[in-house]
Parts: sequence; C-alpha cells; structure tokens
Amino acid sequence: MNAEVYRDSWGVPHLRADGPRALAYAQGRVTAVDRAWQLEVERHRVQGTTAAFLGPDAAGWDVFARRARLADTARRCFAALDAETADWVTAYTEGVNDGLAEGAAAQPGFAATGLTPGRWEPWTPLGVWLSTHILFAGFPTKLWRERAVAALGPGAVELFATDGPGTAGSNGWLITGEHTASGAAILAGDPHRFIEDPGVYQQIRLACPEFDVVGLAVPGVPGIAHFGHTGSVAWAITNAMADYQDLYRERLRRDGTGVAAFGPDGWAPAAVHTETVEVAGAAPVTVEVIETDRGPVIIGGPDAPDAISLRHPPRVTAALGFAALPALLRARTADDVDRAFDDWVEPVNVVQAADTTGGRLHRVAGRVPLRHATNRVRVVPAWEADHAWTGWAPMPRAEVHGAAVMANERGLAAPLGVEFAPPYRAERIAALLAGSRSWTPGEMSSLHMDTHLASARPLLKLLASLEDLTPGAAALRDRLGAWDRRMDADSTDATAYAAVRDRLVRALAAHPCFADLAELPPLPDLFLPWLALTPRIAFALETILTTPMLPELDRPHLVRVALEEVAAGGAEFGPWAEAHRLAPWQAVPTREEWPGLAGDHDCVLSTSSVPGVTHHSARGPAARYVWDLTDRQNSLWVVPFGASGTPGSPHHRDQTRLWTAGESARVETRWSELRRERTVTERMDERIPGRTAEVAEVYEEKIPDFGTVRLRRLDPSGDAELIHSWVTEERARFWGMLDADRAYVEETYAYVDSLPTHHAFLLLLDDEPVGLFQTYEPGADPLGECYEVRPGDVGVHILLAPAPGPGRPGFTGTLMSSLIRYVLSDPSHRRIVVEPDVRNEKSIARMVRAGFVLGEEVQKPEKRARLAFLEKPPTPPLP
Repeated sequence: MNAEVYRDSWGVPHLRADGPRALAYAQGRVTAVDRAWQLEVERHRVQGTTAAFLGPDAAGWDVFARRARLADTARRCFAALDAETADWVTAYTEGVNDGLAEGAAAQPGFAATGLTPGRWEPWTPLGVWLSTHILFAGFPTKLWRERAVAALGPGAVELFATDGPGTAGSNGWLITGEHTASGAAILAGDPHRFIEDPGVYQQIRLACPEFDVVGLAVPGVPGIAHFGHTGSVAWAITNAMADYQDLYRERLRRDGTGVAAFGPDGWAPAAVHTETVEVAGAAPVTVEVIETDRGPVIIGGPDAPDAISLRHPPRVTAALGFAALPALLRARTADDVDRAFDDWVEPVNVVQAADTTGGRLHRVAGRVPLRHATNRVRVVPAWEADHAWTGWAPMPRAEVHGAAVMANERGLAAPLGVEFAPPYRAERIAALLAGSRSWTPGEMSSLHMDTHLASARPLLKLLASLEDLTPGAAALRDRLGAWDRRMDADSTDATAYAAVRDRLVRALAAHPCFADLAELPPLPDLFLPWLALTPRIAFALETILTTPMLPELDRPHLVRVALEEVAAGGAEFGPWAEAHRLAPWQAVPTREEWPGLAGDHDCVLSTSSVPGVTHHSARGPAARYVWDLTDRQNSLWVVPFGASGTPGSPHHRDQTRLWTAGESARVETRWSELRRERTVTERMDERIPGRTAEVAEVYEEKIPDFGTVRLRRLDPSGDAELIHSWVTEERARFWGMLDADRAYVEETYAYVDSLPTHHAFLLLLDDEPVGLFQTYEPGADPLGECYEVRPGDVGVHILLAPAPGPGRPGFTGTLMSSLIRYVLSDPSHRRIVVEPDVRNEKSIARMVRAGFVLGEEVQKPEKRARLAFLEKPPTPPLP
C-alpha cells in the first residue's frame, strides 16, 4: 500500500494514499518527522514519565497521570474499539514509530534532555487524546468552589462563575448562504487553548479514493476530529462548558495489605498498587495508585486527612468516541457529521456543520452523566447513594437560521453545565455578522481580530463616578472615559486601562473579605491555577464590581486607590502589544522574543493574560479557520507558529507573522500546485514482526532538459546483486569492496540499514539506477574521531554507476547539484562533509567544482582521506 507526501508553500503535508490504512500510516509517519519531540513529550505525559527527562517541575503531572490511571484508561478504550477502527489507529502508530528516528535527529529537544525516541503502542493515540482533555472540563473548579463556599457562603458559586484561567474555550460561527456573497455557507472560528510550541493543531490534508479532507489534526491522533472540510461538508467545534467529571470525597482505611473504601453499601476493597516516578536530578517519587468503585483517587489517601476520587465517562464506559474519527473523514453531508458525532464521548463539544446542499447542524456531542445537581458544583460524599450516576443526558440541538454562533456562552449547552463564558464574545460576533448579507471568506478576519472589550464597562463606570481626584488621576479618568474600549495592539489607552485593572485586582485579592481564600491549600501544585485567588478575582472582576454580595467591599474606594496609584507612577503608557506578549508553553524553554498581541480575555480576539499577575498571554487562538462551502480552494487557515516542529526549518515560524496580524494562508487543494516530497510504502518489516517500515522514494526532483532524479531507500537484499556489480569494478576501487562477494555486500548494507545514523539510497534517473548514495552522522562514524564535528554536519558518499549518461554533458555535475539540494533541504543539516581517498584526484576535483572547500588530510583506518566541506547558504530573513 502506497502513500505520497506532498507539501504546499507553507510546508503543510498533503497525503494521498491507496486506502485509509495506508493513509493513517502516512499521517503517523509525516507527523513524527515534523513533530517528533512534541509526540514523544505527549507519549511520556500519558505514561507519567516526563519528569525522567524534564526534571522535578514535571513530577506533579506524572504523579497525577499515574494516580488518574490515564494509560490504563487508554488501553481499555483501545481494547473496546471495533476491529476496523483499531486497525486504523494501529496503522497510525506504526507510521509514527517508523518516522520518529528521522524526526528526532533534527529536533534539539532530544539532545538537550538526553531523551531517545521510544515506541508507540496502538493505544497511545487514545492516551494522547485523554491526557490533552482530562483537565479540559475543569474538574479542579469544584475544589475551588468547596473553599469559596466555605469562606463566603453558597453565593460564591455564582460570584466566581465565569470562564476561568484553567478553561479552554473557542469562537465559532456558521453563516448560511442567505448571508454570503456566494450563496453558500461559511464556517469560521478559532479554538482558544493554552498556546504550546509546537502548536496543538496540525494543518493537514488526507486523501484516498474514499475521501479527501483538509483540516486541523491533533498531533499524535489519527484523522481530523475538530475542524475539517471534505469539499461537500465542513464542521467545527467549541467547548460546550459541560460538567461531566465528578469528584467524590472518599473514606479510606488500611485493610491488611490492601485498602478499603466506604461506599453506599459499606466497606469494599479498593484496587491498590505502587508505582515509581523517576525524576531527573532528584530522588524518585513513589506513588500509591488507588481506585475505588467511583474512580481513581487523585488526591490524598488512607493516611492523609482527605481523599478525593475522580469519576469521568472514559473510565466508566471504556470509550472516547474514536469510532467517530474515520466516520468524519467519510462524511459527505451535515447528516453524516451528525451521525458520526452520535458516538462522541470526550470532551463534550458544541458542533456546527454545513454542506453544499444546504444541510446545517448545530448540536452538542459527548457524554454527560445524569446525577444529583450537587455533583456538578461540589465534591460529594462517596458513601451517599444519591450521588451515583443514573444514565446519560440527552444532547441538545438547535435549528440554524441565517447564522449560528458558539462561543462557550450559556446557550445551547446550558442544561449541561454550571459555569460558562461571559456572553460578550457570542453577542459581539452575532452583532457583527448581522451587519452584512454578503460575507466572503476573506472578510472573516474582521471578526477573528475584533478587540472590543465589553466587559470593561463596570470598571469604567466606577471610574467615571469618581470626583475630587488629584490632577493626574483626573486626567487618567477622563482619558479612559473617552477610550473606545478596543484592546488594539497599538493602543496606549488599552495599556492604561490594563494598568488600572491590574492594580484593582491585586487590591481586591488583598482585601480582608477574601482572606480565607488567599492562602493556597495543601493540594497538589497541578491544581493551583484553579485555586489561586488573584486569577479567580481577575476573571470574575465584572461580577465582583456589580454584585450585591460582599457589602463590606467599598468598591469606589478601591477603584479610586488603584487609579491614584497608577497615575502617581508617572509612567508613560506604551502600546498594548509591548506589554501584552505571547508566552507559549514549551517543554524545554527557549530564549525567543515572542510577538506582542492585540486582544484580551473577553474580546473576540481572546488573548488571555491574567490581570493582577501578568500582562503576558498564555492562552489564545491555537488556530484560525474559514471553511468556504462554495469552493474549498477559497478556504483559509493559520496556526501560531508553523507546520514544522523543527527549529531552523523554513516552516517552523513562518505563520507567526500571519497569525499575529490576523492574516491567513489559503488552503491549496490543487495537487499540481504542491511539491511532491516522497512516496511512503507500507510493508511488513521482517526484523520486527507486526511492524511496518518505510521503503521506496524519499526524494524526487524534475530537472528540465535532464530528467527526474529520485532517491529511494536501498533494499539490502533486493538491490545486493546490482550494487555488487558496481562496487567490484576496478573503477570503484576507492569504494573499498573490490573483492567482496554478494553476501558480503548484502550483509554490509543490512547493517547500514539497521543504523538510525546511517542511510543508503539507490539513485535513479528516469527510473534507471545510476548510482549509490549514502548519508551519515559524522559524530556516529569513525570520521568523527578525525576532525572537530560541528552541529549540523552530515557526511555523504557517492558512487556513480559504470559509464552513466553517455553523451550527456554535465551529467555528473547535475546529479551532484540535485543531491546537494536534497541533503541541505533538511533544516538540521548545516554543512556537508566528504572524505575522498587522497589518491582519488578525480573525485576531489569534482567536489571542488561543486563548491566544496578543501580541508586537511586525515588518517582513517582504511585510507588516508582529504576532507572537504560545503556550507549551507544562510536563510534570507522573512519579509
């Protein structure tokens, strides 16, 4: 089964295969090549083994992953898959395994941490999905509510009920043909997540005879779950803000060598075992893993003052909804998308879809348990039968007339949740959409980048009411009163507003009425973003400034003090983007200067800082998309960084400028306009039963008036006879195999094929073999002992077939130039190194003509060699 890999001008992979399995394999492999470091970090997150190479800061997550039994849940969910879906997911992991070594060689995180690529199991993608979304519904908010209610009373639930700092949200909208210039529907939006580098979404195209889909995939997971366009139907999602994870307060006791838990029917044995989390640079951590009839115990235990277990649908049902993924790829209509999402489990999403026949969809998809209302709000007692799950809630849906908006507000999913995002984003999008009946894809950026901050109203109203201010404070008050409430990148008024807000949030957090919430509880650090008082006040500021609760808060006085303090500082306010900068999460932080941003938490351009803590933004649009149902070629997309996770790649950061400016790249769907990169052939690798490996072409270049140059991986057995005939001719004496028999040649190249650092290829011109080409890492070769190896060095060997290309002037030079372009196309390769025998004057002269600079002579065990080097030209700066 074959698959071809193409790239567009942004480096986005477009994959075309014989069938779905070969396509899944190719998707896994190309993702591993582009994102090896990201994939391996995610695999270790599932297993709870990140601290072994990232150090103590990662241990908290690892302990949680072990206690929550993420890997075991993923195994259960995989075991429950239907055979076809399981095989499809397995093909993806086989592709990942065969691409990891190539990807890891170019991505510095491995060398920086000493990590070597591991092996993906068929269940690993389900684990990646689970670990990515386990905190998505924000169950730690129930820990916060426990404390808030204890300190302030039951009204505290409503006081702080807002889209908080630990929650991911999104914008999305569907415009029907009555409101577009083309008469066909448009879907657009942007998922808001913590911005990670590499990005959490991967632009990709998956095509085979059964389907042809473009969309945003999650690296490590096959298919396209969240945002896709098949040509005839497109779909998108946002977080429904549903509550479907419960926390139970457990009574545990030691029972001999085991642990017992007290439930509605009395004491019952709990499953228990211990695991060890290895920590780089620190002592290992022993973890007692306990699971009661409710779920895994994630906080405390039988020897702690408290114990809390987590119950969530995937652990209960052994399902994540992965059967929906191949079904979505095959969708042709909105009804097909609807049926596919009937099987969805985790997370619970609002879904929109539209097709070319006028079909529309607006629904919620997922699993939300039916249970006592208190379960949604607080930690509940495990021993009370009233808190058991009794079934599944029906998923709401709505008709679409003209336009439909989804922005995490209390709307379609209201029956399923407790806390929702403020209505500002949804209301603003709806108002903007109502302003035109002839929308085009290109005009969507005016919505994506809208910076109006409606939630500023209460603070501005209080500011306007202040009198008897110092001259500086009065001037600042008047300035903010005239502000247009836009958090534009170049706005100094936005910076002034943010400065006052920042001071006010900190003053509120220090007020005695919140004293009982100011000190962090003795809970795992992982949950602190949900438990810290200052972020909670920051995101509930509007409610705190307008609620009749907390009469002891003298709000005008606090606002006055904040205004006077900012005015007394005397500082000039620079543009908002100077303070409001991107701050992405990186497993191994780099020293990069990140761009300044427009927007704010409650803007449609939701780039979230944490007032009172930092102006920097760790959350924002993890991608933007515009799906045009008139012609998929008119669709648009962009991600914060680029298609490649490899530093130095031209596609590592090439979309950052677009993303920051609110621009997008066009979705290119014409195969003739794409660059063919390689062919991947799926076959069984006899060395590792059950594993597939890539063979066949890795490079192709069509050269006018010359022919098509190709490289394919050498088959040690199948090509042995041909290579033996070449290396045993007198003209190849410097190759060092004149006396070799066929078996020796096959054995030699089988050994080369087994090395991740050395590669052998057959060189072809118009499908005719014309040479043998090898690449290797000098640091892993005896040559590395003979000179000072630099990062980015790559060694090559070239043997041309006897009498190639008779009567074709420039034959050897043209081939050499093509091979050089291939080697230097790898972003990790900075300098080519060759080592011809000093007696091989013809080869040395050829290298000089090709641009190599001669180096010193060195003595190798088998020969005396002349080194020569070819530096990679510097990459021109981005315009």
